[in-house]
Amino acid sequence: MSASFAAAPPRCLRCWATALAIVIAAAASFAWLAIDYGALFTGESLSLMGRFIAEFFPPDLSAAFLQKTAWGALQTLAVSALGTLLAAAGGALLALPASGRSGAWVQGATRFVLNFLRSVPELVWAALMVLAAGIGPFAGALALALHTTGVLGRLFAESLENAPRAPERALSQSGSGAVAAFAYGSLPLVLPQWVAYTLYRWEMNIRMATVLGFVGGGGLGQLLYFHLSIFQQPQAMTVLAAMFGLVALVDMASARLRRDLGPAYA
Repeated sequence: MSASFAAAPPRCLRCWATALAIVIAAAASFAWLAIDYGALFTGESLSLMGRFIAEFFPPDLSAAFLQKTAWGALQTLAVSALGTLLAAAGGALLALPASGRSGAWVQGATRFVLNFLRSVPELVWAALMVLAAGIGPFAGALALALHTTGVLGRLFAESLENAPRAPERALSQSGSGAVAAFAYGSLPLVLPQWVAYTLYRWEMNIRMATVLGFVGGGGLGQLLYFHLSIFQQPQAMTVLAAMFGLVALVDMASARLRRDLGPAYA
């Protein structure tokens, strides 16, 4: 018995202190915000919430509005696809210097650019692009492309750093040019992972493309904002259902493609 106690690992005082600090911070946040959560469950509040939810039903299923919603869904899909493709191309170009292939100074500068691009949220980029390019799907695609370039560029660079350089060096030493050595030595090793990262970000960009419409990025988000602003809840419910269906469809397709890519980079 004493031997088992002696072999037991010592308690992590830092872990306990961190957990206690988190609990205290959470309790202090609730106290400082002074939110009356009990008011949410009063009879009047529940009645108002039920009445508000009931206003969304039945959704507007008229042929004209369904056609309008389908056009908005296609626009959202196009915004997310174009933004992701532009980001994949930009991320691939920036990943090469960010992985240290052009010297330490260029690596640091490129990583700073990537950090800046992804540190600005998509909604902020969208607000700036609306001012620069006008209201519409083009502004939304640019906003997604700028933020996602920072994300994919960093992921692509890390995969290049982790990939073995021996095949590329062997091709270079045998007389191949730098481009050919990279294309045939390193790119086949990282390309499946790059595609998987791109598909995963496309899933996220579909969701974000629906939100960008609230700041003028076009698509279903702009349609939803318009009908909510004039209190047309049945039409808003139809748009919400289209959002859910579009996101679910893209999630399933992307997950299937990434699962098929699994053996290539596992």
